[in-house]
Parts: sequence; C-alpha cells; structure tokens
Amino acid sequence: MTLLRCPHSRSLRAMMLAIAGLLAAGPATAETSSWTSTVEAPDAAVPKKAPAAAPKIQKGEPPKKVAPVAAPKQPAAATDSSTATKAPAPSGEDAAYEAFDQGKYLTALELARKAAGKGDPQAHTLIGRIYADGLGTSRNLAAAAQWYARGAELGDTEAMFAVAVMLAEGQGVQKDRAEAARLFEMAAARKHALANYNLGLLFLTGEGKPENPYRAAMHIRFAAESGVVVAQYDLGTLYATGTGVEPDAFEAAKWIGKAATAGHPEAQVDYAVILFRGQGTPVDQKRGAQMFRSAAEKGLASAQIRLARCLAQGAGVETNLVEAAKWHLIAKSGGLTDEGLEKMLSKLSKADRGKAEKAAEEWRDRAQIGIQ
Repeated sequence: MTLLRCPHSRSLRAMMLAIAGLLAAGPATAETSSWTSTVEAPDAAVPKKAPAAAPKIQKGEPPKKVAPVAAPKQPAAATDSSTATKAPAPSGEDAAYEAFDQGKYLTALELARKAAGKGDPQAHTLIGRIYADGLGTSRNLAAAAQWYARGAELGDTEAMFAVAVMLAEGQGVQKDRAEAARLFEMAAARKHALANYNLGLLFLTGEGKPENPYRAAMHIRFAAESGVVVAQYDLGTLYATGTGVEPDAFEAAKWIGKAATAGHPEAQVDYAVILFRGQGTPVDQKRGAQMFRSAAEKGLASAQIRLARCLAQGAGVETNLVEAAKWHLIAKSGGLTDEGLEKMLSKLSKADRGKAEKAAEEWRDRAQIGIQ
C-alpha cells in the first residue's frame, strides 16, 4: 500500500474497512466457492467450470499505515479518560493519529478536525473512520461517507478505498457500484492491493465495469502478489478454471497452496484435493489430510466429511473408525452426509458409536464458544 506520509509517521494499525471479497459465489470467491459445496471423495477432482457470480461486500485486513482505518479492538464507548494514563498526551504534526492509536478517540477527533480545516486529506479519512465505527462518539455512516469522500477528493488513497466500500455496500450513501468502481480504480492506480482485488472482481462480474475476465485476472494477480490471501486463492481458482488466463494446473496449485498455507479454510480444502490428485504438484496424501483437518477444525462441513473419509479409508492418516464417525456426525449436523459413512456408522459397536457421538458433541460445544 502506498503511503502519502513519511513511513515513520502515522504508522497505525491495519484498517478494517478493507474488502476481502465482493462476491458471494464465483470463481473469485473464497467463502462460497462451489469447489467445497459438493460431497466428493477425498481425492475428487476440482471442477472445470467457474461458478456464477453474485456480488457481495466482505471485509478483510490489508497492510498497515496511513489513516488509521483499523486499530486494536477498543470498546465503542472508549473515552479519553479511560486511556489517559496509558500514554503521554500526543503532540506535533501527527497528534491526531497518535491519539487514535492510544484509544483517545475524542482527542483524535478534535485534533483531526483542526487538521482537516487546514486541508489535510488524511485527517478527513481519520474522522471518517471514527464516525464509521462510532469510536468515542455515536456511529454515523452518512457523516463517515462525507468525510471519506472529501478525503478522496483531496487525494488520500485510503479515503478513496473507504468511500468505495461504502458505495459498493450502500452504507451511509446510496449504493452505486459504478462510482465504487471508479474510486477503486483510482486507488488501484496508486498500487492499493485490495482496491486492485475488488476492481478485479467487478471486472469479473461486470458490475460497475464492463465484464472483462482478462482485466480481472490482472488486478487479482497484483493483489495476490502483494500478499492478499483471498486474492491468492482466487487467482489459483482462475488458473484452475481458465478464467481470464490459460488453464494451468501448476499455477493453480501454487496460488491455492499459498492461500492454504496462510490458513484460508476453503483454500485448504481445495489444496487438499489437489494434493490427493497430484494436480500441478506431487501427490501428498499426508499433507492433504492435514489440510482437511485444519479446515475441518475451522468448521467447514465440506472438509469435515472429507476428513471422515480419510480416517475411514486410512488415506493420508491411520485408519480410525471412531474418529471418522465423529467427523461424519459433525459434518452431518452441518448439512452434509455420506451413504458409505452412514453404513460404516451402522456397523460400529454401541460403545464405539457412543464414543463418536460424545466426541462430536464435545467438539460442537467447544466450537460454539470459539475453542478449537
């Protein structure tokens, strides 16, 4: 992400308005990829056709800096007095940003207003951030959009991105994908990774931009090479489906593998399939089973059913029918089942079935409170 200030000033936390995806389903969508929506064997092939697209806004976390459009989570009602003893009072050119970083939102707002009055673009973005999240003041999306828009007019890249998000979502302003695309394009021209990613998705779906899968792939590649994990997954999907690029199993495995290694759950499922099949990479059933387990622990039913098959068949792991039954029961509660595993369950002893049911229930209880 390009900086409009010197690197050592305003080095705040990563902003939370970043989009990790604009699609609910499609070749460039992580969470609802059709690759993981069907029940297949652990070594099933990935589909050859890209699913249909349906635009959606989803938030993510880009690199650090510039306007503090994300900070460590603070209570919405945090006030200056609640954090006054934690750090000395900020002063100097970056006082508003220092105050924000310390959780002194009212002070940050006051100082940012003064800086904005002098034409500071990033001060406008800071004020937009405070109003957008209701930090130390009432949440006001309309006011946030106005401040972001003014920051964008003054040339702040993060403001361009933030107001584009609001326009794409219809938050605080009337929904306008065409204007969102224009602002994403402005930020993308300044090498904003997530703006490039979202612009690529708009080219992919033809919303706000003419449908152009080749342009889409170019922008998504830039984001992927910049380290945006969801873009890495999506770029791999584009190579797997031949969307905007020539089909390439090696490139598909490479990029989906990067996202999987970074912990992206859907990418882990797809990469496990690739590892079992040896598509673009050597067969590695052990690592594939590990990927299924990692995604299963994150709650993906598609990974849970595949892990159950691995355990039942001894594919990449030691055979363990009780553990297989456990994961099948968990996947079943998530809406997926398997006839072969059902038959296996019916043949378990009453004691083993009881163990599997107890283990599945304990896992669901832990997952419900966020313990894996």
